[in-house]
Order: sequence, then C-alpha cells, then structure tokens
Amino acid sequence: MGSSKDIIYEFEKALLSLDKIETKRLLNNENINLTPNEIVSQIVVPAMERIGESWQEGNLALSQIYMSGRICETLIDELLDSSSNKRKNQPNMGIAVLDDFHFLGKRIIHSQIRSAGFEIKDYGRKTVEGLVSSIIEDKIEIIFISTLMYPSALSIKLVKEKLSDLAPNVKIIVGGAPFNMDKKLWKEVGADAMGSDGVEALKFINQIIKE
Repeated sequence: MGSSKDIIYEFEKALLSLDKIETKRLLNNENINLTPNEIVSQIVVPAMERIGESWQEGNLALSQIYMSGRICETLIDELLDSSSNKRKNQPNMGIAVLDDFHFLGKRIIHSQIRSAGFEIKDYGRKTVEGLVSSIIEDKIEIIFISTLMYPSALSIKLVKEKLSDLAPNVKIIVGGAPFNMDKKLWKEVGADAMGSDGVEALKFINQIIKE
C-alpha cells in the first residue's frame, strides 16, 4: 500500500472522484495495520483536512467538500458503531440553522465533523426558543449555529442571553455570511468563536477536549 502519506493521498483522490468503492477498498485493505479509530484519525481526518484546505485556497467546489464529507460519514458509520465505546470520547454537540432556510453550509460542517469520527445532533432549522429548549433537553455542551441573513445572526445574542441563565457553560460557535463579512460580529452576539468551515470547527472541538 505504500507509506501513510501515499494512502492518505489515494484516499483523498478517491473521495474527490466520488469513488465510494475505492474509498472503502482503501480503508479495508488488510495491509493497513490500524484499529478502526486509528484509521479514522490517521487516514480519514488528514484527507478531509487536505480537502478543506484546498477549498479554502479556492481549488475545490463547495459540492466536493459536501460529497466528500457524506462519503466519509457512511464509511465511518461502518467502521465505528455510533453506540459503542469505539466512538471518540467527546462533549455533547449540536448544530442548527437559526431562523433561516439555507442548509448547505450546515450540512457541510455537519458532514465534516462526523467524518472525523464525532457524533453531533443535527437540529435543522430552529427558532431561538426552540434551539435553547433542545440545548437544555439534550445537555449540549457545544452548539454550532449557522446563519445567512444579518437579522438571524443578531438573534444569536438572544440565544446567548437565555443560555446565560439556564446553561452558562455551553460554548457557542457561529458561522455564515454575516460573520464572514463582519469579522467582529461573533463577539458582538456573544459567541465563543467563529468558524468559516469544518477545519476550523474540528480545531475548536479538539481544543475543548484538551481543556
């Protein structure tokens, strides 16, 4: 199979070609002497990080990021039983679109997080009240909120205010067009961080786990 770098490259190439059969063959190769969790961390995650970086540099289409993530989700579900202790020890996480009707950005981030071996609840579209209720009910520790319109971005401030009384330790990570246009907006709405893609989301998750 060659070196680990060769395997990552071949896996990345198969993902971008949307070759599901080849991606599965590469991960199931008997010459890979790795546990399922090591396959995820040492092959899948590095490949997705490379794909994410290529997109950031303008070399890939958004659709390629999304489809690569979806393929990895399926592969990881086969490698790791989500109900077993093989899944990563992690904080409870959720992701939602707040008062908007765009879902592609959220779906991409959701796919990239799951493709790295993490579980995350997808709440779809939520109002402020509905999102706060779900966060409390599911004991969410990290919530990713995506918005497209500026008024929706400002509504995050209401989420923060309600959580300050009910669940003050919840970390709020925001993303979307308003935050890309105004780099200080995430602080104004009370978020803990702002990310533009799944690579940044994963860095924040790993930072929280280390703390």
